[in-house]
Amino acid sequence: MTEQEMTSRWRLILGSETQQSFSQMGGGGLSAEQLSMDAALAAIYGGPGESLGGDGGRGAGKGPSSPHISKWLGDLRSLFDPEIVAVVQNDAIERKGLKQLLLEPELLEGLEPDLNLASTLLALKDQIPKRSKESARKFIRKIVEEINKMLEDDVRRAVTAALNRRAHSPLPSASAIDFRYTIRRNLQNYNEELQSIIPERVWFFDRSSKVNRWHVVLDIDQSGSMGQSILYSSVMACVLASMSAVKTSVVAFDTQIMDLTPLCEDPVDLLFGFQMGGGTDIAKSLAYCQGLMESPAKTLFFLISDLDEGGNRAALLRRLEEIKASGATVVVLLAVADGGKPYYDATTAQRVADMGIPCFACPPDQLPVLLERALKGQGLEELAAQSKKKK
Repeated sequence: MTEQEMTSRWRLILGSETQQSFSQMGGGGLSAEQLSMDAALAAIYGGPGESLGGDGGRGAGKGPSSPHISKWLGDLRSLFDPEIVAVVQNDAIERKGLKQLLLEPELLEGLEPDLNLASTLLALKDQIPKRSKESARKFIRKIVEEINKMLEDDVRRAVTAALNRRAHSPLPSASAIDFRYTIRRNLQNYNEELQSIIPERVWFFDRSSKVNRWHVVLDIDQSGSMGQSILYSSVMACVLASMSAVKTSVVAFDTQIMDLTPLCEDPVDLLFGFQMGGGTDIAKSLAYCQGLMESPAKTLFFLISDLDEGGNRAALLRRLEEIKASGATVVVLLAVADGGKPYYDATTAQRVADMGIPCFACPPDQLPVLLERALKGQGLEELAAQSKKKK
C-alpha cells in the first residue's frame, strides 16, 4: 500500500471534519469513488451537520425523505461488500432511528438481508403499513432461505440417521405422495411455457414411520431479546414438521401461550405468528407443553429461551424437573445473537444444568448434531461442555 493510499484510508476513517488537517499535511485527497464512500458513511457516522437529507443538515427539520434514503442505500450497495452494508444498515437504524427503512416497500427491497434487521422487522411487524407487508415478507423470506440452506439437509440427515429409517419411502404409491415436499424440492423445475412444475423426483411418505414416532416439542420464548433464536428455531421447526418420521409442536410464549403448530407449513407464516416483546412466564408455558406430551418417553422437548424468568423461578425449575422425571428428553437452547453469541441468565442456567438438564449455548449450525444425539438417546453432557468452551 502506498503512502497516498494509506493517507486516504485514514482520511476516510477519521471523517470529513479532518480534511483541512490532512490538506495542511499535503495529503488526504480522495478519488471520486472515495468521496462517494465518504458521503455514504458520513450520513450515519458524521457529525450533526451531516445527514441522509443531502442538505448538510439545514432545513425545517422534517427528516430525510424516502428518495434520499433510497439513493443512499443504492450508493452503499454499489460501494461496499454485503457484510459491510449489513453493518451500516444496522447502525442506520440504531444511530439515526430510521425505522422507515423497514416500513417502506421500495426501501425494503433495497436492504441487504441481515439477521439483526430481520429481528427488528419482526418486532415492528404490527406497525408495517399494508403497502409494505408483501415487501416485508419477501425480505424475511430471503433470511429464511439462507438459514434453510444451512440447516435443512443436516436436520433431515440427523433425524433419519437417528431413527434408522427414511422419512420418505423408496416404494412408489400414489396415495403416499408427499405433494408439499415434492413441490418445494422441484420449484426450480418450473416450466414457464407449460406453466407447470416438471418434477425430477417424487417423494413418498413412509407410512410405517408414523407408528410410535418421536414427538419434538419446541417451546420458544418470544420476548423482545429472542429475535435471532426465533428465526433459527422457526426454520428448524418447519423442516421437522415436513418429515413424517416425527411429530412436531411449536409453542410461543411471553406471559401468554400461543400454539403455532398450525403455521408450520411455511416458516415465514410461522415467524409472523410470533408476537415479540412483553414479559416472560416460562413456568406457564412449561405447564402447557406438559399437556402435549402423550408419550413422554418418545418426546424430545426443547426450551428455547434466555431463561430471564419474569414469573415464578421456583415453578420453572419444578416444571422442568417434572418433565425430565416423566421420561422426556429435555434440552435447553439458550438465546443467541450476533451470529451465534449466547446471552442468558447464568444463575438460572446453572440451576437447570445442576438438575442434569443440558443447557446449550451453541451456534445454529450445531443444532442438527444435537438433534441426532438426543433422538439416539446419547448423552449430551460432552456436547454441552464443548459449547461452553466455545462461548
